Amino acid sequence: MPRTPLHSPTAQAVGPYSHGIDDGRYVFCSGQTPIDPATGALHAGGVDAQTHQCFDHLFSVLADAGLGPEHVVKVNVYLRDMADFPAMNEAYQSRFEAPFPARTTIGVAGLPLDARVEIELIAKRDEG
Repeated sequence: MPRTPLHSPTAQAVGPYSHGIDDGRYVFCSGQTPIDPATGALHAGGVDAQTHQCFDHLFSVLADAGLGPEHVVKVNVYLRDMADFPAMNEAYQSRFEAPFPARTTIGVAGLPLDARVEIELIAKRDEG
């Protein structure tokens, strides 16, 4: 199985991992935290702005593979506070069109850099 690393010019890895891996059929995107590429610091906005920043990074990784949001089949969202679910959900909904990808949202005790949200996803290439 090929394991081609993908890169986003806007995302920053906070550990020893690839932004994404392309196996030829699927693209597996590592979890992205809302790091502002202009400052290198955590995005200062609330969970809605941080959710958008995560998706900006993730969609940049997908673009490196020639894919877009319409190719996403599964999303995992990690929230530091489940009270942020409605705001995250609203931002999330604005980034996709129906039918929406399958999704899991998990409340966690903490995230890297004390982020409010981290998001990872899987995309599938069109068959043909």
